[in-house]
Amino acid sequence: MSRAFIDVRPLRTSPVFRRLLIGRTVSVLGSFMTMVTVMYQVWEMTHSAAWSGAVGLAQAVPLVCFGLFAGAWVDRGDRRRIYLAATVGQAVCSLLLALQAFTGHVPVAGVLALVAAQSACAAVGGPAAGVFVPRVLPKEQVASGLALYQVTAQSMMLIGPALGGLMLGWFGLGVCYLLDALSFLVAFHGAFGLPALPPEGEPSRAGLHGVVDGLRFLAGHRVVRGALVTDLAVTVLSMPASLFPLINEERFGGDPRTLGLFMSAVAIGGVAASALSGTVTHLGRPGLVMLCGAGVWGAALAAFGLMRSPWAGLGLLVVAGAADALSVLSRTTIVQTRTPDALLGRVTAAEQIVGQAGPHLGNMRAGLVAGATSGATALVTGGLLCLLAVVWVAAGTPQLRAGVPVPESP
Repeated sequence: MSRAFIDVRPLRTSPVFRRLLIGRTVSVLGSFMTMVTVMYQVWEMTHSAAWSGAVGLAQAVPLVCFGLFAGAWVDRGDRRRIYLAATVGQAVCSLLLALQAFTGHVPVAGVLALVAAQSACAAVGGPAAGVFVPRVLPKEQVASGLALYQVTAQSMMLIGPALGGLMLGWFGLGVCYLLDALSFLVAFHGAFGLPALPPEGEPSRAGLHGVVDGLRFLAGHRVVRGALVTDLAVTVLSMPASLFPLINEERFGGDPRTLGLFMSAVAIGGVAASALSGTVTHLGRPGLVMLCGAGVWGAALAAFGLMRSPWAGLGLLVVAGAADALSVLSRTTIVQTRTPDALLGRVTAAEQIVGQAGPHLGNMRAGLVAGATSGATALVTGGLLCLLAVVWVAAGTPQLRAGVPVPESP
C-alpha cells in the first residue's frame, strides 16, 4: 500500500534536492500570488477585459520569442550560474512592480512591460533549472523527484491565488509584490549551494545554429517528439478553463459557487494524483502512463460537456485533473531521462514553450468554437479531438505505446 503514495526517497537521501524543492515551492507560491495581484491591478486601472487578457499575452510572448535561444545559451554555460542570474532578474522585476504599486505613477503598459521582463527572465531560468533534478538525483529517483516537484506546485496552485487575494485585501498591491521578490530570494538560496553544472558532452553552438541543433534533435527523436506533441494535443485542443463560465451559465444557472468549484476541481484532482503517484513512478513506464493520462483527460472533458448534473461534472473534472497530472509527470520524466544533458536546456525550453503558450492557444480556440456554436460543443469536440490526437501519436510511436522504460542506475 505504501508504494501507492508519492516516493519521498529524494527528500531523505539528498539535502541538495530538499533545498531546491523548498526554494521552488516558495517561488511558485509567490508567482501565483503575483498572478492574482497583476490581474487585479490591471483590472482596477482599466476595467477592460482586453487589458486583463493582455496580462497572459505579456507572460507568453517572451517565452515563445526567447525560449529556444535561451535554451541554446543554457546549453553553452554553467546552468547554476545562469539560473541564479535569472532568479535575481525576476526578483528585481518584482521589486520594480512593488515600487510602481507604492508610487502609483506607472501606466498599465509599464506594468505589463515589467510582467514581460519577468517572463523573459523565466524563459532563461526555466531551461537552466530543468537540468537540476537529473544531475542531483540518481536516475532511478528522477521520476520521484519530479513527482515531488509536481505535487508541491499543484498545492501552491490551490493555495497561491487564495492567499494572494487575502494579502491584497489586508496589505495592498505593494506588499504582495514584495513577498514575491522575497520568494525568489528563497529560490536563489536553494540553488546557491549547487556545484557548477556545465553541459555534459559537446556544448551548444552559438545563436541560431544551437537552436537548429535542438530542433533537429526534437524532429529526429520520436519519443521526445511524441511527448511534446501529446502535450500540444492536451493544451491546444482541449483546454477548458475559458469555457467554465459559459458552461456554468448554459447548464447550471450561472451560480458563482458552482463556477468556483469547477475552477478548483481540476487542481484537486492533480494534487491527489500527484500525492498517489508512487505506483506510477515505481512502474517505470512513463510513455504508456502519459498516453493513457492524456486520453483520459480528453475523454473526461468531452463527458463533462454532456453532463447536466453539477456533481457528476465535478467528478469528471477531478478525474481530468488527476489524469493530466500523471500525464505531465510522465512527459517531464521522458524529456529529462531521454534527452542528452548537452541538449537538455533546449528541449526543456521547448517543453516550457508548449506548456505556457499551449493553454493560451487552447483557450482562444475554445472561445472561438464556443462563440460559433456553444460551450458544450466546444468542450465535447475539443475532448474528442484530443483523444484522437493521442491515438494518432500512440499509433505512430510504438516506443511510447510499449512503455519507454526509465533507465536504471547500474
